[in-house]
Amino acid sequence: MKKILVIEDNFEVRDNLCEILQLAQYEVFQAPNGKEGVKKALEHRPDLILCDVMMPELDGFGTLKILNQHPASRDIPFIFLTAKAEKTDFRKGMGLGADDYITKPFDDTELLESIQIRLAKSEQLKHSYDNTEQGLQHFFSEAKANQGLENLTLDRELRSFSTKDMVYEEGQNPRWLFYLVSGKIKSTQTNEFGKELTTTIYEPGQFLGYFPLLTDYKYVDNAVCLEPSEVRLIPKDDFKLLLFNNREVAAHFIKIMANKTNEVEQQLIEFAYSSVRRKVARALLMLMNENNEISASREELASAAGTAKETLIRTLSGFKSEGFVQIEKGKIIVLEKEALKDMPQ
Repeated sequence: MKKILVIEDNFEVRDNLCEILQLAQYEVFQAPNGKEGVKKALEHRPDLILCDVMMPELDGFGTLKILNQHPASRDIPFIFLTAKAEKTDFRKGMGLGADDYITKPFDDTELLESIQIRLAKSEQLKHSYDNTEQGLQHFFSEAKANQGLENLTLDRELRSFSTKDMVYEEGQNPRWLFYLVSGKIKSTQTNEFGKELTTTIYEPGQFLGYFPLLTDYKYVDNAVCLEPSEVRLIPKDDFKLLLFNNREVAAHFIKIMANKTNEVEQQLIEFAYSSVRRKVARALLMLMNENNEISASREELASAAGTAKETLIRTLSGFKSEGFVQIEKGKIIVLEKEALKDMPQ
């Protein structure tokens, strides 16, 4: 049974929506405002979210923006409900990554059809873009089917990289879309004073290097392997052919880019206003592996935190004395993830 979360501040509207959805054999959760809706979304992981735009405390736009910043909720189909049909609201919602926009009062049949369409598309995207080699092959088989190009999915190069190897460098002309099969890669930029800043950490199942392909600009960052990694190389022309001839693929990458923009915006806010302790805590969580260990060097940690190496070392020492991390022979192990996540600003 598919799960749907309804976020609506008007009790009568919310109650009516829940009744309709339950009659349509959906499992329904509800929230009276955006703040409660975010909590319910992260707790229950619904298959689709219906959300009012105008709400007290946290409106629909803020709700979607927050959910887009969480890996667990960023791919949940999101439909706005609103009594306002203004184009500015429509553009703002779609710009944040909304999947659809329904104006109130709505027709019950229209609502259910829209939900069915979005759930079906979501299932198709999950199958097409799962974090596996099979998912990648299905991704390109769509283009093969639509364009009739027999060899589009053949001879994809799988390239192996060692720790600290460069996948691409700032100033290079883009030739490939990169798909990370295994390992971990960081994206870094260097300012005019030579200070390196880590902007993104890529994990298996993610694409990288797509912005320059779409803009025809050179790379403005460096992609460096944090550990041994395997990367699938997709030629630029094949990627563009697929993107411009398949609406589902285009929608998928638009959502990726919207999420990435939100992440960068949040990171800039963190760098500008967060305390050193919070920035170091964020860097530890970002670079931590599945065993809660940090394999990155102190320089890489400082780059991810946006601080000096000396400041990082002092902060790590404080975390160790507080029992947040364990440091033995230079190896860092995170002991209290929740404490790091909840580190004050």
